[in-house]
Amino acid sequence: MRLRLREPLLYRWLKIKRALDKRPRPVGELGSPAIRRILAISCTALGDTLLSTPGLRALRQTYPQAHITLLVHPALQALFAGLDGVDELLPYDGKWRGFARTAKALKGYDLAAIFHGNEPQATPLAYLSGARYVFKLPNNNRWNFLLSNRTPVLGWDDLGHGIEQRLAVARLAGALGDFSPRMTVPLHAAGAEALDKALAERGWQQANIVTFQPGASTMSRRWPRSRFIAAAAQLAQRWPELRFVVTGSPAEAALCQEVAAGIEAAAPLAGGTRAWASAGQLPLIALPALLKRASLLVTGDTGPMHLAVTVETPVVALFAVSDPARSGPGYDLEQHVVIRKWRTCDPCYSKNCPYAEPICMDNIAVDEVIAAVNSILSRKTA
Repeated sequence: MRLRLREPLLYRWLKIKRALDKRPRPVGELGSPAIRRILAISCTALGDTLLSTPGLRALRQTYPQAHITLLVHPALQALFAGLDGVDELLPYDGKWRGFARTAKALKGYDLAAIFHGNEPQATPLAYLSGARYVFKLPNNNRWNFLLSNRTPVLGWDDLGHGIEQRLAVARLAGALGDFSPRMTVPLHAAGAEALDKALAERGWQQANIVTFQPGASTMSRRWPRSRFIAAAAQLAQRWPELRFVVTGSPAEAALCQEVAAGIEAAAPLAGGTRAWASAGQLPLIALPALLKRASLLVTGDTGPMHLAVTVETPVVALFAVSDPARSGPGYDLEQHVVIRKWRTCDPCYSKNCPYAEPICMDNIAVDEVIAAVNSILSRKTA
């Protein structure tokens, strides 16, 4: 009962609070030194937060003296520690259980930029931070009354790629200057050391590594595991020196181990191992170093895909349910290969996909992926 009442009670209270809020909000303050404390919100998944880094950079360049706090998912706090342009990271998982505690910690901000966050928590948190200016896109939800950009009302379909959506929020917040789409991530020495140790244990210091990401945030974004195994087996015939690292979160360790074991069985390597499931064995802070070290990544629409783009590693990106124009590689498109198929279910079940191996992703043929991988490897060895 308390959970069901929480949102409507918060909504009514904030409606009254905002109606009584007569603080001045002169447009001339935006982009000026009058903005001294900025709250940036991007507290969802890895890819979402990487997509927010161009917007953060634009804010920092416009407000060089401001204190910028980034609200980030707790699982990503170590990875983004030391992110250029950010003075402080505060953990928040976007759920009710930490809402009151986080709201209490957020005080005295002048401006809030919501790059990506779950509702009904993100916009109320931004307003409760004390910010007189609150910007968010899309702005077509019931919390619009708390925003400084109430009109025009825009949805996701109006905003283009995720990076452009974040940069649009930064522009609303007064950002000027560099609107480069390039994403950034800290490269942690401890992560590089963990990777070097793991590769040395396998004798892979000089190996030509291809990374596979079979997991995804939803089942509908996963290419079938059997397809990864079949692709590796055929690639090993042309490129006998290849080694495969199967990446994923600790929760995806079993899936990654199954794929790695399948590769070992299908493409055994005399005197060594062909595949390694790094999921659960390497810390997240080592993933940028791993992807930077790899020749390429084969993946669905995932955070590691965006991380590979960030560290300038080519990707073979596999899409069906999601739209690469919105969530695919955002730049250096000539370096990457995007393979997109059609949605086979109408309506699409998306996050509630009932298939263990989605039939829409199964439309992506092994031969298509092999051709894409070969083109990238040939370019790198030319």
